[in-house]
Amino acid sequence: KGFQRKIKKAMIKLILISVVAYLAGSVNFAIIFFKLTGKGDPRLLFSGNAGTTNVYRQAGFFWAAVIFLLDIGRAVLIAILTVHWLPSSFIPWAGFFLVLGNSFPCFHNFFGGKGVAAFLGFTAFLVPLAAMAAAGSWLLVYGICRRPFIASFFMAFLLAAGQAHFFNFSGVAVTGAAATFILILFNHRRNVRGMMRVKE
Repeated sequence: KGFQRKIKKAMIKLILISVVAYLAGSVNFAIIFFKLTGKGDPRLLFSGNAGTTNVYRQAGFFWAAVIFLLDIGRAVLIAILTVHWLPSSFIPWAGFFLVLGNSFPCFHNFFGGKGVAAFLGFTAFLVPLAAMAAAGSWLLVYGICRRPFIASFFMAFLLAAGQAHFFNFSGVAVTGAAATFILILFNHRRNVRGMMRVKE
């Protein structure tokens, strides 16, 4: 009974943290910034995405950096909250729901960003070395292929692998990290289709 109570308590905490992470991720700083400054909707141009890269294309480096840092900061806060509330193996699932909120925000008609910055910030608090390696891989791959979404695939993979290693490849943790990686791949489906059309 004692073990069952612990599992039940952990699941309740996981549900609560997941809801908080999803709602936090649903606050899209890019969309809010564009509305406040009268720039329209960032989702209507270029990649149709409300993320850092699209902000850069439409508003320049400074505002893209601001949005990126806000996304990172929020992710770090969620990671801090998660570490203090959840058993370690459940922590990657909070990251998944944070990215899910960023990707399908309930406050913005379920159409948001791709969640890469959120995943980076969340992992940066948990596994700083993995986050640094992932960020380095983004710069390297982008320098080679000049396609941000391909660089993001490499970064997301290293972030997921870093989380899995940090939590000693616990089944629950690995599943959460892998689910986040797959979600980010799914969020880039339009980029992949666009690249395939160009090749054809």
